[in-house]
Amino acid sequence: MSIWKKKSISLLLAEATESEKGLKRTLTAWSLVALGIGAIIGAGLFVRTATAAAQNAGPSVTIGFIVAAVGCALAGLCYAELSSSIPISGSAYTYTYATMGELLAWIIGWDLILEYAVGAATVGIAWSEYLNNLLTNVLHMSPIPYSLCHSPFQKIIDPNTQEILQQGIINLPALFIVGVISLLLIKGTQESAFVNGLIVVVKVTIVVLIIVLGWHFINPVNHTPYIPEVGTYTDDQGIGHHYGGIMGILGAAGTVFFAFIGFDAVSTAAQETKNPKRDMPIGILGSLAICTILYILFAHVLTGVATVEDFRTGGKEASVAFAINKYMIGYEWLAQFVTVAILAGFSSVILVMLLGQSRVFYAMGKDGLLPKAFGDLHPKYKTPYKANLAILVIVGLFAAFIPGDIVGDMTSIGTLFAFILVCFSVIVLRKTEPDMKREFKTPFVPLVPILGIVVCLAMIYGLGWTNWLRLLLWLAIGLVIYFFYGKKHSKLNNPEE
Repeated sequence: MSIWKKKSISLLLAEATESEKGLKRTLTAWSLVALGIGAIIGAGLFVRTATAAAQNAGPSVTIGFIVAAVGCALAGLCYAELSSSIPISGSAYTYTYATMGELLAWIIGWDLILEYAVGAATVGIAWSEYLNNLLTNVLHMSPIPYSLCHSPFQKIIDPNTQEILQQGIINLPALFIVGVISLLLIKGTQESAFVNGLIVVVKVTIVVLIIVLGWHFINPVNHTPYIPEVGTYTDDQGIGHHYGGIMGILGAAGTVFFAFIGFDAVSTAAQETKNPKRDMPIGILGSLAICTILYILFAHVLTGVATVEDFRTGGKEASVAFAINKYMIGYEWLAQFVTVAILAGFSSVILVMLLGQSRVFYAMGKDGLLPKAFGDLHPKYKTPYKANLAILVIVGLFAAFIPGDIVGDMTSIGTLFAFILVCFSVIVLRKTEPDMKREFKTPFVPLVPILGIVVCLAMIYGLGWTNWLRLLLWLAIGLVIYFFYGKKHSKLNNPEE
């Protein structure tokens, strides 16, 4: 039994052709682009942009977006090669199994939980915040009580007496939306993709409206200086952040990197794509290119309309609606429209992230590294329903009981780590399988993958030591599970089972 044993490419491709027992091939290139945009445009853009401006970079958050986009583009080229060459569920987990062996495959599979499951929880928490915004500002109803829409670790403290005024207990709206989306995914991938496609049209329309209408309300003072002077900022949780200068931009890049998470989730649907060799590169790179342009323009407008102080105090998670209501006089209707559209948009992000996570669990269940029940398909809907139910519990617990800013940064660092291994996988596979048929080839190998690794490492550095510690702790827990369960039940290492 070797922890470094690799899964052969021929075995992976044979699994991909078992269509009778496998997942249904229903997705087209457009479906994949829509899935990518559906996952990318969401909490990252509407929430993390203001967070990065407040904590790290001010108006130069746009440069942070460019740094994050470069890292994603380099990793995206590597994803496109691997997903078109090995069209099977599992994303980075599957690619690592084929190139670097079982232990690293487990580590990346465990790490992907940080990206998809914890990412879905982050967006669920943001969905909860905007639901309250909808109830109070659009429907003019009473908001959900603070205790029922915040984690137990969140509280409101009187600044004068330091007395706790309100304390969170459970985030019920976040738990509710995660449950609804999980049930939709069990019903079917094609139905989920259709719902996602409708939401994508609404989301992109909203982003374009904010850019076009908000451009006329940009106050040049808010963009001066564009790169703030070097300093520090301490957030509500008492955590210090680098503000201004190069470190501020790198910190912003690591924070807004969350806004790009999702394009790689497209690769987890390779086994459900009609023509993966042609459609996967289009889906991954197409969705990434469209969103990058929209992101830079959106961040420029938002930081020009409102001040950094607005993002730190009044705006918080609902900064976009706050900025429109306060500064874009005459367009209050847009703030209401934004709130409704963002709720729908967040739902599509949760959908794609839960889809990605369930496919990783499905692949790991079939390999024996997780309980084999995760590899079971629903007899009627042909979806990994047991994996979906398990993820509902995991994501639901995160969404209900952990604060959004903590899980957001955990998602970013987990994804960056996955990207590094994907870039490395391309280099390894070019050496070990030089004759493998590749429908799409990453250009300038090994330069592009190496640059991808360097940029991702820089963003990890910008996220700070608290997030490095969380990642190491998470991986340590994963290693314990692997050596006590996964290694003993691995089908590759125990073929007699």
